[in-house]
Amino acid sequence: MSEVDFGGVDLNLLKLFDALLKERSVTRAGQRLGLSQPAASRGLSRLRRLLNDPLFIRTSKGWELTPRAIALSEPVTKLLDDARTIVAPTAFDPSTASAKFSIATADHMALLLMPTLISRLAKLAPGIDLVIPASSGDNVDLITQGSADIAIGVYDDLPARFHKRTLYEEDFVCVVRRDHPVIDSKLTLKNYISLSHLAVIITGQGNNSVDIALKQRGLTRRVAMQIPHFLVAPMIVAKSDLILSLPRKLAQQMAMSIPIETLELPLEVDHFSPSIIWHERHHGDPAHAWLRRLIVEIGHEI
Repeated sequence: MSEVDFGGVDLNLLKLFDALLKERSVTRAGQRLGLSQPAASRGLSRLRRLLNDPLFIRTSKGWELTPRAIALSEPVTKLLDDARTIVAPTAFDPSTASAKFSIATADHMALLLMPTLISRLAKLAPGIDLVIPASSGDNVDLITQGSADIAIGVYDDLPARFHKRTLYEEDFVCVVRRDHPVIDSKLTLKNYISLSHLAVIITGQGNNSVDIALKQRGLTRRVAMQIPHFLVAPMIVAKSDLILSLPRKLAQQMAMSIPIETLELPLEVDHFSPSIIWHERHHGDPAHAWLRRLIVEIGHEI
């Protein structure tokens, strides 16, 4: 293998590569770096020649990464993060800081956490902006690729070099419209499974926790409707006879704004613990650590 002449390598091209990973657009990547669209396009051409690979391929669904680009995404992002750490000051003052953080999370957890977070940032760190990117399953890939700084969700096994902190404990309750007939009687397991159910499955496939618990008892229920959106589900319940099993804290929040009632679930379903996760490359960053602590503090208050 021939030795690479690093003297001829423009490290700004790696910054462009990182921006293209995050933006998936030559124009937006250029704007992120203060480059014109033609300059960003020329930079991409130089990057392709340097690495001898097309890296980004335009398809009907937008830009897609080549296998080489996927392999390079994490080491390049870490290299740039390490470089920033070397030259950045170690002190962090939230009141004067200017930064943007990407927090990947599902809509129902965003509802519980983000209103309080953005309110506190306005008081404590008015120069910090937040972006909630489109969800990518459990969002671990977004963290790995550097497309998100933090992810919030339910995680059991995480890849190496990931960190996790629990935010709060959660269980399930039932949700029905406020004048539903079942409210006047005790909700037993027998009449629970006799009702028509609305089920939320974020991925659109498989069973949720209630179905798993019922199966363990040799029972089933009729799922009259299945959707992937936690926030839409209570609104459907409010105008139907369907019953919905929902995380308790989310149900209590939604009941403040729409006409639904919560009932205790007559079934033992495993509790779960939403967590905040981040990659090792950000672990020692003072601004990142400050934001993590703030999110954990808010999570413990829920």
